[in-house]
Amino acid sequence: MAVALIAGEGLLPEEIAARLSKMGERIVVYALRDGCEALSGYAEEVVPVYKTELAASLKDMALRGIKRVMFAGLVPKTLIFRREMLDDMARQLVEGLPNRDDHSLLGGVVAVFEKFGFEVVGYTELLSDLLAPMGFVAGRDPNESERGDIAYGLDIARVTVPLSFGQSIIVNRRSVVAVEAMEGTDAAILRSGGLCRKGVLVKMLKPGQDRRFDIPVVGPDTLHLMKRAGLSCLAIHAGQVLILSRDEFAAVAGEYDIAVTGTDF
Repeated sequence: MAVALIAGEGLLPEEIAARLSKMGERIVVYALRDGCEALSGYAEEVVPVYKTELAASLKDMALRGIKRVMFAGLVPKTLIFRREMLDDMARQLVEGLPNRDDHSLLGGVVAVFEKFGFEVVGYTELLSDLLAPMGFVAGRDPNESERGDIAYGLDIARVTVPLSFGQSIIVNRRSVVAVEAMEGTDAAILRSGGLCRKGVLVKMLKPGQDRRFDIPVVGPDTLHLMKRAGLSCLAIHAGQVLILSRDEFAAVAGEYDIAVTGTDF
C-alpha cells in the first residue's frame, strides 16, 4: 500500500520522499506547496491541495486504500486567520481547539486522521543520521561570548518552549533580540538582523513534543539567513533537530565562519 506524504514547503519532504522511494515504498504526495518537480520524481502521484481541503484529502486517501500518513514541511500557521483557505472540516477543527499554538494545531489535525483510521507515521528513524550530534557540528567551536549567549538563550527557551512558542531564540550579549512565534524561524532571524546584526540563534524542541511530526529543521538556507542578519553562532538541540543537506551545510558554515554546536536542553 502507498504511504501519503503531506508535503509543506522546504527540503524535508524531498529528503523523506527520496528515502522512502529508495526503500521501495509507493508514495502519493499531497502538496500544500508550489514547485513539486523534485517530489514528482519519487511519487506515484502528486495531488495538489490548493487550500486546506481536509475532508477531500481524507476521502481521496480512503479511496486509494492508503493507511499510512506522514506530515513534513512548513505550512504557514497564519492560514488559521484566512477562513477562505479552510474547508468546513478544517474550520470546525480550528474553532474547536481551546488553544491554537503550533503543537495544538498539528495535534488536532493528527487526531482527525487517526479518528478516520489512518496511522500517522513519524520520520525520525528514517532520518536518524541527520539528527544533530552533541558538541561540534560545523564551522567552528563557539567562543566564550557566544557560549554565554547560548546559556542565556537556553534559560529563556526553557520557559517559552513549553508554552509552545520561542522554539528559536536570538540573543546578543545576554539580551533577547527576537523570539520565534507564528512567523517561523526564518522570519525571526531576519527580524533580529533589523535590530542589531549580531548574536546567537538557539533552536530547541519542545519537551514532550510528538516526534511523529514537526521536528525542528536547519539547513544551508538557515546559515544564509544568519549571515544576512549578522548572526555568528547556531546552537541546536542535540538528537532533536534535523540537519538537511549536511555536506553543503558544513561547507557554508565554514565559509561564513559560523559556529554550529549541538547542546542539551
